[in-house]
Amino acid sequence: MHLLSLKEWDGDLIKSVIDKAIYIKNHQDEFHDPLKFKSLAMLFQKTSTRTRVSFEVGMTQLGGHALYIDWKDSNFTLADIRDEVRYLSRNVDLIMARLLTYKDVLLLANHSKVPVINGCCETYHPCQILTDLMTIQEKTGRLEDVNVVYTGVHNNVCNSFILGADKVGLNLTLVTPDVHTPAVDEEVMEIVKESPRISKKDNLKEAVQEADFVYTDSWVDMEYFLDPAYEKEKQRRVDLMTPCQINKENMEGSHAFIMHDMPIHEGYEITREMIESDKSLIFEQSENRLHAQKAVMLKLLNYF
Repeated sequence: MHLLSLKEWDGDLIKSVIDKAIYIKNHQDEFHDPLKFKSLAMLFQKTSTRTRVSFEVGMTQLGGHALYIDWKDSNFTLADIRDEVRYLSRNVDLIMARLLTYKDVLLLANHSKVPVINGCCETYHPCQILTDLMTIQEKTGRLEDVNVVYTGVHNNVCNSFILGADKVGLNLTLVTPDVHTPAVDEEVMEIVKESPRISKKDNLKEAVQEADFVYTDSWVDMEYFLDPAYEKEKQRRVDLMTPCQINKENMEGSHAFIMHDMPIHEGYEITREMIESDKSLIFEQSENRLHAQKAVMLKLLNYF
């Protein structure tokens, strides 16, 4: 079994991992060595803070070993992915890959002898959404019929949120005037059209009035944010997305908790005032990456 997009996991499996993540968080003394003598390979093409820290620290706290591999400093840059992963998977028990394209994640999974975890690609971010669902359940005690508004660009995080919400019974409203082209997935778009759980609105202030949570993400992918060659597209996004910003005006009258998967671009998708609001769960949410990753690794290695 792998974790690639959430398409391959059903609602019961998702809920079981979330329940285990919450249990692990509240009973950390019980989980010092279940993965003793196990190894995790962490393969990175994309930059990372939370994914690397949460998987590396999580594996260490579970008693195992995490091996960081920078794609550009390894022979993955020179050789066929299929051959390299056949070797790598004979040395480790798990592989977490944070790659630029989903097709390469699939190549890894199709030729690996061990479970592969998609740590983020251009189309999906399942690890983040498991964390987000965990955070929501912590606050509400449930997932069914919780109302979440996702505001911003329809991207990889949005795709995985749609898949997760549809499977666990969460109500998701999208305020997404733009779609990041590399993230387009026709199957996900069909879920948006057909699922009674997924809806779309144009006005953020209106959408958040009935929301339990409001969620945003970067308007520009992190690898492009500081790239001068992307400046024109970045400005187009900013001009289009400004009405979707989480700010005091748009949140007026709403009691929704505020979520953001980080890294934060202050003054773009969210203001500092909202980051520091007493309704902000952003740093609890980011902390939960650690516990959710532990639960994912334990599940994939058949420890529950």
